[in-house]
Amino acid sequence: MEKTQSRKLAEEYLRLGGKRLAKIDDNIVDTRTWDEDTPEAEAFWQKYIQTLDRKKRAEVEVFLPSISDH
Repeated sequence: MEKTQSRKLAEEYLRLGGKRLAKIDDNIVDTRTWDEDTPEAEAFWQKYIQTLDRKKRAEVEVFLPSISDH
């Protein structure tokens, strides 16, 4: 099965040391951060994910580890 672009972005962000967690509640997707991203992950997030429109960014965020899993 081929990975979607959203999944690829999420995986690269995590590979670079990203620490954001997905918060999914009543179909509202957001992220929470308690630990700092590595500088590489933060730069990647700002350049490739933060610039996406809200719907596309949510498609990436659902591939992050869930806040409810911690």
